[in-house]
Amino acid sequence: MALMTSRIADGLAVGSDLVEAAENAVGQALSRLSGQADLVCFFICGDDPDDVARAGEAAMKLAPEAHVIGCSATGVIGDGQGVELTPSVSALAATLEGARLTTFALETLAAEDRFVVVGLPERSPDDHVAILLADPYSFPTDAFVERSADVLGELPLIGGLANGLQGRGSVRLFADGEIYTEGAIGVILSGPIKISTVVSQGCRPIGPSMVVTAAEDNLLLELAGQPALARLEDIVSDLDEDDRELVASGLQIGLAMDEYAERHERGDFLIRGVIGIDPDREAVAIGDIAEVGRTVRFQVRDAATADEDLYDLLDAHREEIGKVDGALLFSCNGRGSAMFGTSDHDAVALRDTLGPIGVAGFFAAGEVGPVAGHNHVHGFTASVLVFSSTSGNP
Repeated sequence: MALMTSRIADGLAVGSDLVEAAENAVGQALSRLSGQADLVCFFICGDDPDDVARAGEAAMKLAPEAHVIGCSATGVIGDGQGVELTPSVSALAATLEGARLTTFALETLAAEDRFVVVGLPERSPDDHVAILLADPYSFPTDAFVERSADVLGELPLIGGLANGLQGRGSVRLFADGEIYTEGAIGVILSGPIKISTVVSQGCRPIGPSMVVTAAEDNLLLELAGQPALARLEDIVSDLDEDDRELVASGLQIGLAMDEYAERHERGDFLIRGVIGIDPDREAVAIGDIAEVGRTVRFQVRDAATADEDLYDLLDAHREEIGKVDGALLFSCNGRGSAMFGTSDHDAVALRDTLGPIGVAGFFAAGEVGPVAGHNHVHGFTASVLVFSSTSGNP
C-alpha cells in the first residue's frame, strides 16, 4: 500500500513473534491514517492461544483513544494479500469523523429450556451497521443472526466466526482492552458516516426454478409436484461433465429471497448446502428450512463462478456509491488457496474494483452478512463492509 495517508488504512505483519507482529501491523495502519483513529480492527493467526492473547493485548494498547475490536483466526487479510495458517497479524484503522461507536460483548445464559443472549446495547435511530465477531464453539451464531431482526430491527450485521489453529478452546476475542475466550464481541457504527455491505455467495444456478410443493423440516419431498430426488436427477442428467463434477463435489440450493420476482437468477437466492438424500422417500435434505410455496433452484460453485460473482458485485457497488475509502473483508476459510489456488484472491479483487484502499480482515469459519435485507450466516462467502467518502445515510 502507498504511504499516502487516508481515512482508512491497513497493516500486515508476518512472524512467529506475535506481539511484535501485532505492534507492527497496528502501527502500520495507524501511521497511514490522516487523522486520529476512531476504530481499530485487528486479526491474529497464531499457534499458541496464550501468544494470541498477549498479541491482542499489545494491539489494544496502541490505540487507547480508539474503539478496538479483534479476534483470532486461521488466516488474516491485509496489505492487499491473504496469509493462511501462518503466524501473522492484520489490522485496519479508521478515522470516522462525527461517528458514534458502541462496542459490546455478548454471552449466552441458560433460561429454562432455552438460551438467552445478553449484552446487546440499546439501539439508536442513526445506527448503520454492527460488526460481529463470534466464537463458533460457544456462541449460537446461526440462531442469533437469523433472529436478529427481533431485537435489532433492520440493522445489518457483518462479520465472521473466529477460530484458532488449535480449534475449540483456542479462540480469543478482543474488545476495548478486554480479552474473551467465548461468546461474541462487536461494535455498532452510528451517526454521519456512509457504509454499505456486499455479500458474494459465489454460486450459479443449474436447472429451473421450482416451487416447493411438499416438505418436512429440512427435507424437500416434492418440487413442482414431483418427487424432489427425481427432479434433481433430471437436472443432473442434462448437465455437461464439468458441471456434474461440481455437483458431485458439493451441490448447493438457492432459496429465493423475492417470491414475486419474474425471474430468479444468480444473486437472487440465499445459498444453502444440499447435505444428503433420502432414497426411500425420494427426498433431498438441505441445510435450512424451505416451506411449501418457497421458490428454490439448485446451484453449483467453482472458482470461476465465485471470481465472477465477486467482481460483478463489487463493480456494481462501486458504480452505485462512488469513491471508497476502505473495507473490512470476511472471507471463508474454504475460499483462498483451497478455491482459487491463491490466498490473495479476495483481497486483490477488492483492490482491483474499489481502488488502492485499505482492506483488512480474516479467513472465517462462517461469514455474517445481509442478503435482501435479512441477516444470515453463510459459508464459502466473501462478506464486505465498505467505508465510503460521502457523509450521510448509506
